[in-house]
Amino acid sequence: MAEDLVILKDTSKEEQYISLIPQIAALINGEPDLTANLANIAAALKEQFNWFWVGFYLVRSNELVLGPFQGPVACTRIQKGRGVCGTSWQRAETVIVPDVDEFPGHIACASASRSEIVLPFFNGNEVIGVLDVDSEHLSHFDEIDAVYLRKILNLISI
Repeated sequence: MAEDLVILKDTSKEEQYISLIPQIAALINGEPDLTANLANIAAALKEQFNWFWVGFYLVRSNELVLGPFQGPVACTRIQKGRGVCGTSWQRAETVIVPDVDEFPGHIACASASRSEIVLPFFNGNEVIGVLDVDSEHLSHFDEIDAVYLRKILNLISI
């Protein structure tokens, strides 16, 4: 079945999220496979916002392992507490980094990445993965992104 998104341009970031969230909900509704849903979420976010990189890392055997993503090749495994993704996992909280060069221990999977936001997602109280979004622009992400990306992650059924 073909799926098409209505992509808004020339509107506020918040309006773009408000338009995209119900479309993502409809896209993943009834699909029990986590990998399929994460792949479609990454694709929808990339298509709407044209970020440099957007994807997921999943907790596997006490490390984050690369999951579905859109963008250039990426780091495959990340240890807990390392880089922005590992820090988000360890703290179980969203991390917004305006300038990745200023983040201690940043893992440079791609040198073009300049800012980043990472949000953990959960099964109960346990972090089972993170959503990682990178931009080639400094200070690209803010609390609006954090709020609406959290709403998207809340759509995932584990």
